Amino acid sequence: MDLHKAAAILSDMETDTAVTILREIEKEKRALLIELMDDKSRKDIALIASFDEDEIGSKMTTNYIVIRENLNVKQAMKELVEQAAQNDNILTLFVIDESGSFYGAIDLKELITARQDTPLDDLITTSFPYVYGQESIDDCIEKLKDYSENSIPVLNNKNEILGVITSQNIIQVVDEEMGEDYAKLAGLTAEEDLAEPLKESMKKRLPWLLVLLGLAMIVSTVVGAFERVISQLTIIMAFQSLILDMAGNVGTQSLAVTIRVLMDESLTTRQKFYLVIKEMKVGLCNGLLLGCLSFALIGLYIFLFKGKSLLFSYGVSACIGISLILAMLISSATGTLIPLFFKKIHVDPAVASGPLITTINDLVAVVTYYGMSWLLLIQILQL
Repeated sequence: MDLHKAAAILSDMETDTAVTILREIEKEKRALLIELMDDKSRKDIALIASFDEDEIGSKMTTNYIVIRENLNVKQAMKELVEQAAQNDNILTLFVIDESGSFYGAIDLKELITARQDTPLDDLITTSFPYVYGQESIDDCIEKLKDYSENSIPVLNNKNEILGVITSQNIIQVVDEEMGEDYAKLAGLTAEEDLAEPLKESMKKRLPWLLVLLGLAMIVSTVVGAFERVISQLTIIMAFQSLILDMAGNVGTQSLAVTIRVLMDESLTTRQKFYLVIKEMKVGLCNGLLLGCLSFALIGLYIFLFKGKSLLFSYGVSACIGISLILAMLISSATGTLIPLFFKKIHVDPAVASGPLITTINDLVAVVTYYGMSWLLLIQILQL
């Protein structure tokens, strides 16, 4: 596209959208486009670009209406009409005092229905929510999700309005944050897109894969330590995946619940302790139910289809049932405690990803299952 035409289109766009597009363009062409834009657009883009991408100011728009608080309704309507030619975000009008500081906001509907000589003070909501431009996006999402306003002002350190965050901006920010968390839960260091080069995709996936490889080697080493148990009771190998899969599934469920709960920044130590206890109770109760079911069905399966004695069949199924109960109980605790630990050391809990929890729970399940097999089947029952 011709640069002058492109610059004209960017000038007519919402400022935050224009900034997003400019960030995708190579540096030299970006500088030329900014130079060709009108003065106001150039100034607004420079303002938004001055914030880091993890700060809420980088997501704001300069499309808003601002009026002084010492006007009456008729004067405010005149100001609205004049400014609406350039700014169409008119559902909420922001009010400043004589010093230029943010004073409050007025709903457009209330302004339209008020009498012309009514002082604005009767219509202004002075307790209107706001954020500061340098606040982190994560903190602001927690603050803004409790409000249903169309626009929320972004202030500088002098309480002057820099721009606004619209409901559309908030939805976009939440979507981006969810995408990042989803990527971390899948063991990625960042999101990927369809057109991304192979090298970039590998760089995002390899770090966690290397960590998981190391953990998987530890799991294999532990299995090797129980070689004597496996050689004496080869049938227990057939049910190893059952214990590992269930432990991994339970751990991932607890992880998902914990990360969702940890979105509440006001969570107390007592509530976190209650969360751990609750998840362990859920894991224990589900483990008891599934353990008893496994004991009955697997014992019957070994007796009927493997031709073993009742003592042997139900000895092995009892070992599986008890191992399942213990593995699910411990995995529930692990899936809760690991993200809590990451949160405590100020690391994103989503980093405690599904693959990480699953591999750790594999280790828990292997030790539990083969340890129980050695104790119950070889030492006690001497099968």
